[in-house]
Amino acid sequence: MLLASVTGGIILLDQLTKQQIMQTMRLHESIPVIPNLFSLTYIRNPGAAFGLLAGSSNAFRMVFFGLTSIFALGLLGTILLRMPEEDWMGRISVAGILGGAIGNLIDRLRFGEVIDFLDVYIESYHWPAFNVADSAITVGVIALIIHFAFEKHTEPPEASETSSAS
Repeated sequence: MLLASVTGGIILLDQLTKQQIMQTMRLHESIPVIPNLFSLTYIRNPGAAFGLLAGSSNAFRMVFFGLTSIFALGLLGTILLRMPEEDWMGRISVAGILGGAIGNLIDRLRFGEVIDFLDVYIESYHWPAFNVADSAITVGVIALIIHFAFEKHTEPPEASETSSAS
């Protein structure tokens, strides 16, 4: 139930924030929140992360993102189902990634592109704009990497060397 809440909560927050941006801002409008560091900037990204494939045809992008999304959701679901129930950190991380992936997939299905609005920059150097779903995916992947890096492995007991005397 916790995993469904994490996934559903991310999807809901992602879609609500995107809806709020679309209703209250004009496309390409930017509202500084912290001068020279952070703004709310409404953009639409037809490409992948960081605008990759944005120049490709709509048909290619729809097929590519459709197949990629099906594969990714299947893979995440499989990983989630195969993780031990006591591995709560790993399972929550995957649930976060899953929620973010579904949030962006909803945009692609509805609009053919993803709504981005979080704009981090220093002076004129901008990180590509992103959204709540992107943040959940990033945090989930980082948490999963850290979790696996520090996961304690139990060594199987070694076979006794004295059991086979020649």
